[in-house]
Amino acid sequence: MKRQNYIVIASIILINACSENNENTKFIEVEEQDSFFQPRPEPNPDKNAYFGDLHVHTSNSFDAYTFGTLASPSDAYRFAQGEAIPHPTGYEIQLKKPLDFYAVTDHAVFLGIIKEAADTSSEFSKYEFTEPMHNLNDNVSNSIFSILKRSGLFRGFGGALQEGLENGSVDGELIQSVGNSVWQKTIKAADDAYKPGVFTTFAGYEYTSSVDLYDKYLHRNVIFKDTKNLPVKIFSRADSQDPEELWNWMDIQREAGVESLAIPHNSNISGGAAFSMSDYNGGPIDEAYVKQRLRNEPLVEITQAKATSETHPFLSKNDEWAAFEAITNMPQENNINKLKGGYVRDAYLRGLTLSEKGLTNPFKFGVIGSSDTHVAGGSYTEETHFSKIGLLDGEPYLRGSVPYEGFYGFFTKLLRPDSIVEVDGNNYLGVSARLIRFGSSGLAGVWAEENTRESIYEAFRRKETFGTSGPRIKVRFFAGYDLESSKLDDLSLIQDAYAKNTPMGGTIIHGKNNSPRFLVWAISDPLGAPLQRAQIIKGWLEDGEHREKVFDVACSDGLSVNPITHRCPDNDATVNLDDCSISSDKGDSEIKTFWKDPEFRQDQDAFYYSRVLENPTCRWSTWDAMRDNESPRSDIPATIQERAWSSPIWYTKQ
Repeated sequence: MKRQNYIVIASIILINACSENNENTKFIEVEEQDSFFQPRPEPNPDKNAYFGDLHVHTSNSFDAYTFGTLASPSDAYRFAQGEAIPHPTGYEIQLKKPLDFYAVTDHAVFLGIIKEAADTSSEFSKYEFTEPMHNLNDNVSNSIFSILKRSGLFRGFGGALQEGLENGSVDGELIQSVGNSVWQKTIKAADDAYKPGVFTTFAGYEYTSSVDLYDKYLHRNVIFKDTKNLPVKIFSRADSQDPEELWNWMDIQREAGVESLAIPHNSNISGGAAFSMSDYNGGPIDEAYVKQRLRNEPLVEITQAKATSETHPFLSKNDEWAAFEAITNMPQENNINKLKGGYVRDAYLRGLTLSEKGLTNPFKFGVIGSSDTHVAGGSYTEETHFSKIGLLDGEPYLRGSVPYEGFYGFFTKLLRPDSIVEVDGNNYLGVSARLIRFGSSGLAGVWAEENTRESIYEAFRRKETFGTSGPRIKVRFFAGYDLESSKLDDLSLIQDAYAKNTPMGGTIIHGKNNSPRFLVWAISDPLGAPLQRAQIIKGWLEDGEHREKVFDVACSDGLSVNPITHRCPDNDATVNLDDCSISSDKGDSEIKTFWKDPEFRQDQDAFYYSRVLENPTCRWSTWDAMRDNESPRSDIPATIQERAWSSPIWYTKQ
């Protein structure tokens, strides 16, 4: 390791801890690499914030390879550590600042099989139906016609492969051996990149159970605690589409000493099945189901490229911020019955309902964000957005942020008029109707003693996690009855909060005082926008009905929360859409406050979580338009407010 890299890593470690923790950071020397010592901080009992991505696809995923991705798991881990890697479109992608942890989670079903079909020297490529895949990515074309053809390429291949497996004309053992081999290489890539104390990797994969969008779309990422004695064959949809069967498999592995957890994602397009009030087959939820779900799924992905799953404006009509990157442009979105049971906040409310009926709450999960990138590296910032599906959206015109005019635009409109939409008098690629809604989300945040598999995984388990839409906003969230004696400027504030109170992910019970006190502490991303406000979202049941309310609890710029509306006044932060510059004198780098629920009832179960908002900034589609000297589309928000969400704290009356 070069000396300048040592300095960069040391700087990252110092930046990583919140300001209240920096004085506790020390370094210990570990094994020598490349004739230089790798720095490793000592564990911090007050915990540091670490950021990562637990949803990353490489060329081993059937869809990613079809989209032109050639990056390997090793390439993905290099990207996460700050190195540049090639995007399928030809340019390089690189982080401004390395991440702390990362997991490659390629699709378990047909793992590595498209690459095998493309390799004409392989045994599998001899099947006739593999011919369209032969040498697929040897000569990549960026023409729209090539891309349109590529976008539907897998459907025919996948259907033929599935039919061949069912009728016995395709050797199932050959397919499985390819997947097993790729899985072992994935594990090795994670181990090779793991640097305890500096950069953590997890072995993982995606379990892809789905019927269709908005119809039992039940994808999960399975993350293993370590890489010891991992199964040779991983459980996929080929084994069962029922997630409860996945849990059974995970339980069997756990009995054999292999610890893992599953993280559902894109609950927003599950059609309400993600957080259903019945089991997968429509039967009633019982206590055995609840315990198994809680044991295997302590976390949920609240945001990613395919939309944010916190809530939806149809579900949370009194939340002015509910539409944030939530709209998908899918027709099923207009059916509220396809939304209920598909969003995190609604799941928390459903959990309270089940508790009222005498069951343990099956939806007491924490939250993270991740990207679902299919090019080995995520678009975490609006300014550098490159979306997620390789050749299919690697350029602005392909994702619908700039007009599609000129020679190719004319012939596309002539030959495929259904693929063009008109907005503001300009033609845009209609195939981008969903892509224009894709976001630059997101990141997983954890509070852990050190940057190791053991420490970060334990943070997952206790749900001391948070998600962000991309910026590295650090948010603390505590509640309890012993914060009354604390002051915001106490040097021992966090130490006392851990010793006597409950952090995010935990539960408090009715105590000696009528109302617990909450602590919210947020620090902005130094490379992001200033913070505008901190909020607490509360959910409860009243006469058997779901109730929710958004409270602003702290405002930037010395402003005060209106005690009647529970809202901060506008801090007048602005965005210049000509160059995407933002107000330099508005917003705060840090927001810290205590809060008590003014409507607290000690006989009423509830949940609370914190949401922290930045000042408005340009959305990625506006950045694209601005760089192309175009006006932003009027049917897409020109600006957004990036944010972070804490895991909840639950209050129970008993």
